[in-house]
Amino acid sequence: MRPLTIDTPKPMLPLLGKPLLEHIIEALPEEIDEIIMVVGYLHKQIQDYFGDSFGPRYAEGSGEARRFKIDYVIQKEKTGTYDALELCSNLLKDNERFLLLYADDIHGRGGLEKCTRSENLCLLVAESDNPKKFGVVEIDKEGIIKGVEEKPENPKSNLVSTGVLLLDKNIFKYPARKHPNGEHYLTDSIEQMIEDGHKFSAVKSELWLPIGYPEDLKRAEEILRKL
Repeated sequence: MRPLTIDTPKPMLPLLGKPLLEHIIEALPEEIDEIIMVVGYLHKQIQDYFGDSFGPRYAEGSGEARRFKIDYVIQKEKTGTYDALELCSNLLKDNERFLLLYADDIHGRGGLEKCTRSENLCLLVAESDNPKKFGVVEIDKEGIIKGVEEKPENPKSNLVSTGVLLLDKNIFKYPARKHPNGEHYLTDSIEQMIEDGHKFSAVKSELWLPIGYPEDLKRAEEILRKL
């Protein structure tokens, strides 16, 4: 995303007049009222903008509060998505499911709602013309995930994870193994969970706009204006 990110962290890049991350937060289902943000590069800009609570105000007793309570966790080194999540483990509650999203993809509210309300743990998935860039997902006829492989050289399907996952703390029982590029990916932990008998459903995305290059911002604005 350079040169756009020289002085601005990617989640704070403007999209239709507000940060990319604000669009992501606004699409969250009503069940969610707490957010843990894993931040790193130029993180103070994110913390200053969102503070310790964010969203529309609503009545709470005799005072007012904002919809989302926000905690921040700083990831000093980019060592993979599993490591980023593991930093949050002490802030996550036992016996409670949580929704994980990346801070550089736009999602439709409908897909997030279906994922959040899934009977099983789940991944929000979509078809891709270039699955090598993503976590490739294999499913059976009932939509149950048979396997996930991160950035494979020879993808087994064109169905990929969009980066939205409904998980619980069982994920930490399956630490991710190191990928050949040196990072630890959540998809490896999910693959281990599936092999151990945990059931994951694949939920089809209704809107997924990955933001990986400067031209993706313009494309996303054109699509969002039409919605």
